[in-house]
Amino acid sequence: HHEHARRRAACTALRTARAPTRRRSRRSSRALAAELVSLRPARELPSRSGAERNAADGGSGASAAAAAEGSAAPGASPFGNLVRTIRAVAFYLCSTMIAVPLLCLMVLIFPFQWISDKYRRGGLHMVNVLWACLSTLLFYRVRVVGRENLPDDSESCVYVANHQSFLDIFSLFHLKRNFKFISKTSNFIIPIVGWSMFLTGHVPLKRMDRRSQMECLQRCRELLQNGGSVLFFPEGTRSPDGTMAAFKKGAFSVAQKEKVRVVPVTLVGTGALMPNGGELTLRPGTVDIVVHPPLDAGAADELCASAEKVIRSALP
Repeated sequence: HHEHARRRAACTALRTARAPTRRRSRRSSRALAAELVSLRPARELPSRSGAERNAADGGSGASAAAAAEGSAAPGASPFGNLVRTIRAVAFYLCSTMIAVPLLCLMVLIFPFQWISDKYRRGGLHMVNVLWACLSTLLFYRVRVVGRENLPDDSESCVYVANHQSFLDIFSLFHLKRNFKFISKTSNFIIPIVGWSMFLTGHVPLKRMDRRSQMECLQRCRELLQNGGSVLFFPEGTRSPDGTMAAFKKGAFSVAQKEKVRVVPVTLVGTGALMPNGGELTLRPGTVDIVVHPPLDAGAADELCASAEKVIRSALP
């Protein structure tokens, strides 16, 4: 009897000693299971594509896949690249064919413009506008937003715009305002186009030549003093990736000295249609020209900062 009692007491003590361990083990197991359950969705969700989630929710997996394929299409298809190259070549050929007879007309009227309208050369500028509008007609659409902000064509002012693409000048002629733009000196020797620029009175510039820069600014001041307007690209060159660079102060110094208004203009879409460095590709689409309210003459630094801010505000 005593031996049986001792065994029961020993078993009871052993069960009492083991109980907390088992309870702790059960609690630890439950906590670990709960943690694994909570972590599992977080690991799985990023790996699921939009099409898989749409299919899991009962949506159309085919439509989701088609949307994904469509978003990845630009630049991915060799056939698409070939089409864009053909469009670019067709654009240049069409522009040249239009320019040849118009250049002959410009040569004929140049002496009369030199005598009667040496600085503005309104007749020659209208030929430029006609050339640009006809050249772009079949290839992309140009939409002017804020045309009511344009000063009267008779007012001398400084236009400033961001610079994305070879198409910028073609597009800006759609403003139908008589301005002279600044271009590299080497562009003036390009057959037909360069000759047209020379006859119209656009301003040449050697970018790295300090003397040429001073002569360019002096010529711009002379144009403004005689009723003309000037178009600047204050970034100095085309953006390599579509991102607008910081503005240089030259255009705004000219506006300050001549006390003329500055008209900020944002070009949206030219870089997407024909990016810098991709002059042998041309996509279809629309270019928006956003004309902002003119800025009154003031300190060059303030004008520069204000124009850069307002032009940047309209970029996507």
